[in-house]
Amino acid sequence: MGYLSVQARERPLDTGDAAPARNNYLRIENLWKAFGNFIALREIGLTVEEGEFICFLGPSGCGKTTLLRAIAGLDPQSRGSIEQAGQDISDLPTSKRDFGIVFQSYALFPNLTIERNIAFGLENAGRPRAEIDKRVTDLLELVGLPDQGRKYPAQLSGGQQQRIALARAIATEPGLLLLDEPLSALDAKVRISLRHEIKELQRKLGITTIMVTHDQEEGLSMGDRIVVMNHGVIEQVGTPMEVYREPSSLFVADFIGEMNQIPAIARGKDKVEISGRVLTCSKHGLADGDAVIATVRPEDVIPHGIGARSPGAIDHISEQENCLPVRVAEMEFLGSFWRARLTDEGAGDIHVECNFSINAVRRMAIAPGKELVIEIPSNRLKLFTAGKADG
Repeated sequence: MGYLSVQARERPLDTGDAAPARNNYLRIENLWKAFGNFIALREIGLTVEEGEFICFLGPSGCGKTTLLRAIAGLDPQSRGSIEQAGQDISDLPTSKRDFGIVFQSYALFPNLTIERNIAFGLENAGRPRAEIDKRVTDLLELVGLPDQGRKYPAQLSGGQQQRIALARAIATEPGLLLLDEPLSALDAKVRISLRHEIKELQRKLGITTIMVTHDQEEGLSMGDRIVVMNHGVIEQVGTPMEVYREPSSLFVADFIGEMNQIPAIARGKDKVEISGRVLTCSKHGLADGDAVIATVRPEDVIPHGIGARSPGAIDHISEQENCLPVRVAEMEFLGSFWRARLTDEGAGDIHVECNFSINAVRRMAIAPGKELVIEIPSNRLKLFTAGKADG
């Protein structure tokens, strides 16, 4: 599957200068949505900039699709306001709102050709026939399917159908593109390829885009910013790097990527006690003696091999700041790295999962049963109030 050929409304090339300030395009304030006694969305506030690609990310039932449908007017909010391009659209019917939408199921008309599917919105808008034909031709070229116009949806693959659904959504040149889990019905290889193509298309056209997904990798790779949702509220908004590296809650830390969660006790302003050892961590503001959950990502743990050192060497290394002696319990080969499960059975039965490079495993002869010392960098060790990271 080749990349999309994009020629329309291209942005200037990035010259390395500071990016120009964007204008606020979509503003959501104090939005609530109730279905009977069930509160699906609570106090949602969000601003989306013009040309931005936003991903609503969260587990099933968190409210992300409900929020997308409220923006589209398909399930209007119970209260609160939505403003698009300076216009209050809170009470506008769906037909009067300026957006295109792509669904998980493609939602193509099976009895219409590909050309007619793409032309559908243009025909309803009363565009001249010659303009419609040219627009359809341009869009088929844009999505890399110039020779498929006379076919019917059933004659195309899933990835091709989703491309056509995307072409139909942008045919009328809407100001806002809404994507409701557009890739989840596709197989893994096609999904990875198409997400890069969608992102390239969005960047070239400069269209403000909101995508709903439950796939972490998809959200992190595509979004300019991520909106992490849980139980009808927004847990955190930030760039992919911010959300991954600086989670604002235990839920976000647990939901985004892999995260070790270690029972611990807060000490001072930037210390934590784990299995009787005091380590330095990020500043936390928790009370001394509070029960907490210490978190660190598997890839942030640094192994120190013992090798042929003297019997007391492991004790010497473990006395260094933020180092813990451990034993390798299990190892799993995952292609580009090894996932190791480490235990500290002599001090509270702590379990930590770590990602070690193939070279590190080979160099240190890391294997099940081997003793190691691991270092946990202080700026990667973060504390959260002890509690369930529900989702």
